[in-house]
Amino acid sequence: MKAPSFAYARARSLTEAFDLIERPGAKILAGGQSLIPSLNMRLASPELLVDITALKDLKSIDLRSTGLRIGALVTHSAIEKSEKVAQHAPLLAQAVMHIAHPAIRNRGTLGGSLALADPAAEYPACALALNCTLILQNRKGERRVSASSFFKGLFDTDIRPGEILAAAEFPKVERSVFLELARRHGDYAIIGLAAYRGKSTRLVFCGAGPTPVLARRASQSTDLEEAKRLLEQDLDPPADLYNTSATKLHLAKVLLERAWNRLSTSR
Repeated sequence: MKAPSFAYARARSLTEAFDLIERPGAKILAGGQSLIPSLNMRLASPELLVDITALKDLKSIDLRSTGLRIGALVTHSAIEKSEKVAQHAPLLAQAVMHIAHPAIRNRGTLGGSLALADPAAEYPACALALNCTLILQNRKGERRVSASSFFKGLFDTDIRPGEILAAAEFPKVERSVFLELARRHGDYAIIGLAAYRGKSTRLVFCGAGPTPVLARRASQSTDLEEAKRLLEQDLDPPADLYNTSATKLHLAKVLLERAWNRLSTSR
């Protein structure tokens, strides 16, 4: 299929971008690796595509007192190659290797993935596991939202009209792991797990619901077998074309055990 007709504008500054996204039917184009296929399948029909890829202010990775700030337009491949990410946000460095293939990672962006909020995607699960801070910007300034408040539902976030997701700030953690099971490497996850252990433990699954799912009961357990039993209360994963809900729950327990063992032996 071919995309429906739409107008196109390339923003040269944030101010210009804010002007453009206020127009009726406007939609932001970042990496385009999810948006363009949805256009071609007629799942989206914006009147105006606002291309923000020229905004250099959204392409930096900076270490700040509040955490590692990664601009929304930083590509997956840039995250994959970044020493700052590997040192200060290793969960992202692990997750990015599961995202599609190099051609996709060269174009797709952190902000595009978070803003789309695909429940099977890797970054939303990582963001919730670390409860990172999302920086939303409009013409009047910034608004900071925790990941636990950002993801509202299926492809639904707390981004308000007139706002652009500008960056995400990730706290430094040392004990974290990302695991994923897929039919083939690069396919969407059957089930995935972003796990963090520090002052508390947070186990967040992707592909397990309409949003990334924090397994609250299992996260609070100090015993592996109990955590696996509690996972049955935390998760009710939807079936897909190839896997039943019961199969996905079983695979979630497999990932939980693998992550638990890795976190228990890491320093």
